[in-house]
Amino acid sequence: MNGRIISASRAPVRQSSVRAHNLALVLQTVANSANRPSRAAISSATGLTRATVSALVDDLIAGGLLTEVDPTPRTGAGRPAAGLALAPDGPAGLGLEINVDYQAACVVDLSGAVRHRIVEHADQRPLSPGAALAELSTLAERARAAAEADGLVLAGAALAVPGLVAPGGLVRVAPNLGWQDVDVPALLPALADLPITVDNEANLAALGELRADGAGPSFVYVSGEIGIGAGIVLDGALYRGGRGWSGEIGHVTVHPDGRPCRCGANGCLEQYAGQEAVAADPDLAAAALGIALAAVVNLLDLEVIVLGGGYAPKFDRLREGIEAELRRRVLTAGLAPVTLRPATLGADAAMRGAADAVIRGVQEDPAAWLTRAQAV
Repeated sequence: MNGRIISASRAPVRQSSVRAHNLALVLQTVANSANRPSRAAISSATGLTRATVSALVDDLIAGGLLTEVDPTPRTGAGRPAAGLALAPDGPAGLGLEINVDYQAACVVDLSGAVRHRIVEHADQRPLSPGAALAELSTLAERARAAAEADGLVLAGAALAVPGLVAPGGLVRVAPNLGWQDVDVPALLPALADLPITVDNEANLAALGELRADGAGPSFVYVSGEIGIGAGIVLDGALYRGGRGWSGEIGHVTVHPDGRPCRCGANGCLEQYAGQEAVAADPDLAAAALGIALAAVVNLLDLEVIVLGGGYAPKFDRLREGIEAELRRRVLTAGLAPVTLRPATLGADAAMRGAADAVIRGVQEDPAAWLTRAQAV
């Protein structure tokens, strides 16, 4: 007998897995649609039967993930079917950011709309990690209370930090904050009941820009604050490197015998194009950025560079100097010019990207959210 026997105990697991996959397929079809698709349109787009789609949609509506809306106008005969859209009053993501001179929080609903935004400007460097995160915890509680007052339920939280982050939320080093080996989730007890992730701020900002759909599938996002970080997106996916620490463009050498850096090296980009350096000499900062970015483009063949963080409001002042270096140093500049543009999300890109990461998690695994919602 060549057939493989599958035990009855394994069948429900497999069926549950298929349902989870199909729930995600339906939800993401609605999320990625340019209009308000009907059940029939979802069936056509996914290949699932209409009966299956209808049952899945009913579950997603009951779980607060989809809502019925007015149908998209149609030109043919017959009654138009109800359209479907992401529910704006269901689960929401809490995006948090801590940087050298500010803390921030925002709440983004499932449709991608920013429902609440808080930014507190204060120098974080004199604070211990525990003190800084205690203040952030208070900020998070304010944002959470505002979300709950709107009837939203937080699906989770994500925190953007300017440093190297290991799995589990351990910040290995954030030199400009003076942090080393900080277990962030353990210092945020106010969020202990929520799933929380911690990631590099430039990575989350790059994901925010990708979701905003302004940069294309492959680009480098460069965040300019006191320090400088980069998030690299290749073919629609964030490139993290072998240990998850890619993008430390601030420590690319632009002057081998130059100014000493906090990292212990000399001539790092951060010393010539960080926030303070830009204020002191924007022309020198633009040239240094152009040199470093030309190396990135030559290495990865990227078509788009996005300037975010503190660079976004200074884009017009920096643009000419950066583009001059790109024309001079990028090997293929004469064949295919590189597009340089400011971040679509401006200075909010990191915290928006953090909130979007939570929302994206719900969209990729709605079955987990439905299970959680039923348990509450």
